[in-house]
Amino acid sequence: MTVVVGHDGSDSGDDAATLGAQLCAATDEDLVVVSVYPEENPIGMGRVDAEYVAFMRGQAEEMNACARRFLEGRGVSAAYRVVGSSSAAHGLDDVAEASGASMIVVGSARHGARRRISPGSTGERLLHGAICPVAVAPRGLRERGADAPIRRIGVAYVDAPEARVALGVAAELVEQTGASLTLYTVVAPRAEIFAPVSGRDAEEAFLGAVRDGARAALDEAVASLPFEAADELLEGDVVDALAALDDRECDLLVCGSRGYGPVRRVLLGGVASKLVRRAACPVVVVPRSG
Repeated sequence: MTVVVGHDGSDSGDDAATLGAQLCAATDEDLVVVSVYPEENPIGMGRVDAEYVAFMRGQAEEMNACARRFLEGRGVSAAYRVVGSSSAAHGLDDVAEASGASMIVVGSARHGARRRISPGSTGERLLHGAICPVAVAPRGLRERGADAPIRRIGVAYVDAPEARVALGVAAELVEQTGASLTLYTVVAPRAEIFAPVSGRDAEEAFLGAVRDGARAALDEAVASLPFEAADELLEGDVVDALAALDDRECDLLVCGSRGYGPVRRVLLGGVASKLVRRAACPVVVVPRSG
């Protein structure tokens, strides 16, 4: 299996390369670093298009060379590819599909906040149609080092099919890396569900039922795993609570994608869409299964 990293010659590309190197070191998979240039437009002016494509290919080759210098300087072995495609996202997805990649890794937008993830245009497109899980590295991750171990994996969990698929991917990563696993479920705080007409007693009964249901789902999920895992039942806004998890609690956070849409393709739902714009740790979004 391989991990495909998209690199555009920027610091964000180095962040993605760092996360990809960490994943490959932990899982013993092969690292493939890809830079994409635009293919020739078949309906355009032939010579002009050919010259433009040649120029852009040269730019992509320099991007790929930047990635090689960055990783070789840190003692990381990788394969390097320069490919033409209609878009960077399409090119990365094609390489991932052809190589049977376990994951595509991209960096965050260059204007995003440090130590937070925020996918750029390529990441956004991949998060709405990639063939395999997509990981987004936060800005500044390159400063941690390509040899930093992945010790703690978290999974955003609710009792739903897409979350169970994400749990399966997280469990596979745990078995490959030897990391610990924590399941995180977030329930709404009292202020979000209080209804003045029904009264405080009804509110408390409803909140208790929600928490009991969430606790039962967590217990069942943990019991289904072939290894020991921890769980946390958090209270608050689901995106706020998950986005607050940082490298003191989680080296990698796995979440599911929307429960409908193309089979075996990533398609962001509401929570995942917001989470990948605010999380403090790398996030892996998993496509739904058939």
